[in-house]
Amino acid sequence: MAAKEMTAVIDLVRVIGHRVNDGLVRLGFAARFFFMVLVYSGQSFRRLHLTLREIYFSGFQSLLIILVSGLFIGMVLGMQGYETLQRYGSADALGILVALSLTRELGPVVAALLFASRAGSSITAEIGLMKATEQLTAMDMMAVNPIARVVAPKFWGGVISMPLLAALFSAIGVFGGYLVGVVLIGVDEGAFWSQMQGSVDFRYDVWNGVVKSFVFGVAVSLIAVFEGYDAIPTAEGVSASIKRTVVYSALAILALDFVLTSFMFRGL
Repeated sequence: MAAKEMTAVIDLVRVIGHRVNDGLVRLGFAARFFFMVLVYSGQSFRRLHLTLREIYFSGFQSLLIILVSGLFIGMVLGMQGYETLQRYGSADALGILVALSLTRELGPVVAALLFASRAGSSITAEIGLMKATEQLTAMDMMAVNPIARVVAPKFWGGVISMPLLAALFSAIGVFGGYLVGVVLIGVDEGAFWSQMQGSVDFRYDVWNGVVKSFVFGVAVSLIAVFEGYDAIPTAEGVSASIKRTVVYSALAILALDFVLTSFMFRGL
């Protein structure tokens, strides 16, 4: 029995070691891939229409889900915030609660999660299908670098689109809070806007949200293009890459949000 238990422990350690080793190898390959994307970004920007097309695909075509989600989240914040603040006689501070919640936290995080689900998965699927149909190999044979021609424009399209989408998400969310708080519930409109303007600081609130959304855009775009480029060239392989893109992006967003928030609050 002792020999069997020892064998089981050894097998478990071996499996864990293989998993850790494979993860480190893949992490190193991802870092090298990111470096190559940065190196060939200059060639990509020389064909500016490629990046603009990806901004349209990743950003403009994600507007609907971003705006609708931001509106309803702002309305929910207005409703829940009013119910909480009125218990303490501070219903006029509803504008502060809605604006700070959106600009500091919910705007960048929720917009990034929606962006990863909609645009990130599409980027992975497109690159993965190009690999499965050997289009990337054909580019190599024609002396066209696929990273410069395909990957870098998609990466920068996502990086540029993400802060803009997060800003729109926060803006429409504030409007949603205004609709519920002022129009439907009856909070004083002057107090709603004046307290918001007096309490929301551009440097510590708005700018920190922009920094978060930019970092999230880099993380999500890198995961999306890497998973597509590294996908196994089969239908199952592309499907698995899309799943990893959504899962890894969500985990990366939440982890980076904690790290960035820690540094930002420390600087206050």
